[in-house]
Amino acid sequence: MEEKIKKEVKVVNKYSGGGAGGAVYGLGFIGALVYFIQHSTTFVDGLIGLLKAIVWPALLVYKILDLLRF
Repeated sequence: MEEKIKKEVKVVNKYSGGGAGGAVYGLGFIGALVYFIQHSTTFVDGLIGLLKAIVWPALLVYKILDLLRF
């Protein structure tokens, strides 16, 4: 009879380790959303504020690069 050899396979997720970045983005999103909605005067301004809150990291990087003249 042949003996069956059991191999233990360890599955490693190569995409793990980014949880803190998601938390920082989430808190930033909530803060930006509150800021933009508080400063809106109409419903349309509130919707634009929602869109700005979603893309605030891109706007921040753009402004920083603009200040550094890259």
